[in-house]
Amino acid sequence: MIPSSELIGFGVAVLTALGVPERDARLVADSLVTADAWGHPSHGMLRLEWYADRLRSGAMRAVTDVATVVDGGAVAVLDGRDGVGQVVTAYAARDAVRRAGEHGIGAVAVRNSNHFGTAAYFTRMIAAEGYVALLTTNGSPAMAPWGGTEKSVGANPWSIAVPGGRRGPVVLDIANTTVARGKIYAALERGEAIPEGWAQTADGSPTTDPAQAVDGLILPMSGHKGYGISFMMDVLSGVLTGSSYATDVAGPYVPDRRSGCGHLLLALRLDAVADPADYARRLDDLIDRTKAVPLAPGFDEIFYPGEIEDRNAARTGVRLPGKTLRGLERLADACGLPHPGWMTACSS
Repeated sequence: MIPSSELIGFGVAVLTALGVPERDARLVADSLVTADAWGHPSHGMLRLEWYADRLRSGAMRAVTDVATVVDGGAVAVLDGRDGVGQVVTAYAARDAVRRAGEHGIGAVAVRNSNHFGTAAYFTRMIAAEGYVALLTTNGSPAMAPWGGTEKSVGANPWSIAVPGGRRGPVVLDIANTTVARGKIYAALERGEAIPEGWAQTADGSPTTDPAQAVDGLILPMSGHKGYGISFMMDVLSGVLTGSSYATDVAGPYVPDRRSGCGHLLLALRLDAVADPADYARRLDDLIDRTKAVPLAPGFDEIFYPGEIEDRNAARTGVRLPGKTLRGLERLADACGLPHPGWMTACSS
């Protein structure tokens, strides 16, 4: 088990060596380690090497300089100028909260950004301030349109978070594919097969090989419904914002092509809609009723959205696959950094 604080410190050292300002580097490193701590290694430290490659090539700019293109009171359009995705999105989140504080609601469209890690990292930030949050993004093609054979539609994840009652925020974060593409990369890192029904090869045959899945097609969740939702998220995140869309978006694992991904972020001030105390009581009642439903065979407990991540976050350390650790070793060497004690221990 690697202490989270030490892993964050390593991430900061790598990113600052590549020209990212320390404050921004800490945000990025924290977002990745938080994903690992939540139990989502698909969006964790395995992505740091990808980010480093993009920073070196210049496809992603180390110093993020967000520009406000439209300032319309409750509504804004931001240009991320190919800056670091987490930094751009945190800026948009703060801007949306500020606007919602003044107007009751804040809507911020973002163009020319980069991959930002887990969407829930940012919607949780907003919910913790007492606001309802919705965040959409598009991404590089992962699935074929329903009835098609070539991938042109991204997984295009989205997240909704609401302030909580006695349990804290309630958070949904999902991709529109059967599984997030990062989970296939995580299986590849661990050298494990993926479950049947996750993906197809490039010629349309079912596969449990993560390498073939990466080169092939990830299946949409719920068939045509998942495709339809993902298409609309591309409309909101790419077409509407003035950013790239469909096959024009590049993923974080592409080292030398600008991403062009876009986001749409909404913040709604809770007390502009409901009495906060009454809302908290009603939310607690909804969760209590939901968790009291009789269990189906093979289940020990019913969880509300975000509950599992909350429990996992209580841990003070994370475990990383050997392939991810080897990638971090390469980063340390490339950046002229000493190998931390945990890296040496895990490698021995």
